[in-house]
Amino acid sequence: MPEKTDPMSKAQEQMRPQLPRRFYSQVSVEPAGDAFEVRLDGRPVRTPGRTPLALPTKAAAQLIADEFAAQADIIDPTSMPATRLANTAIDGVSQDPQAVLEDVLRYAGTDLLCYRAEGPAGLLAKQAELWDPVLDWARTSLHLRFFLAEGVMHVAQPRETLAVLGAHLARDLDPLRLAALHVMTTLTGSALLAVAVDAGELDAEAAWRAAHVDEDWNIALWGEDAEAAARRAMRWNDMKAAAALRLALGDAG
Repeated sequence: MPEKTDPMSKAQEQMRPQLPRRFYSQVSVEPAGDAFEVRLDGRPVRTPGRTPLALPTKAAAQLIADEFAAQADIIDPTSMPATRLANTAIDGVSQDPQAVLEDVLRYAGTDLLCYRAEGPAGLLAKQAELWDPVLDWARTSLHLRFFLAEGVMHVAQPRETLAVLGAHLARDLDPLRLAALHVMTTLTGSALLAVAVDAGELDAEAAWRAAHVDEDWNIALWGEDAEAAARRAMRWNDMKAAAALRLALGDAG
């Protein structure tokens, strides 16, 4: 007797987008003027907006090329975070970099590192261990002074602080850099952690660990849900890609 198919599962399967098959054999990075193009069998890759996928450094282009080379029979965009980030930067961020910068500053106004738990003491100590060095670096290196709060009560940050941070970020409005910075900010909930990675003060793993102090504390107490773990793993892949792209662009600081 043929096996019955769950109608719900069948409907969900039919609604899934059909991913394209891999159609190329060779992936390469080639100079193109002042940039480097990713090419498939010698033909330039284009963004969804039909712009050539060209990166300012060979290292950045190689990140994209490696993701294309890693595809098997099917091209799965979810396994290509650096490529998706580059597409976003070229097709979207380049059209209005100031809006992206301002969104990062909005996160800074309610930065994760400024909101400390009311307890227990162990969690407070862990937050201080991982967050205070970043705040100290921001104060001494960037002249940024943030106010801290306990619990969820909002604390307004000095306008001067946000203005100085905005001026620091505005020194380089490269769309790829801003896209990476924005992704790291939204994934961690902290503009300060993202700026520290952007400046080379933290690596992606250290910033990720700092961003998940509270979550990891609760996991240690109560365990971790499998679906939540899978979602976190996907976000971590995006974080790693953003940090790797930023590093590949060079001139951190």
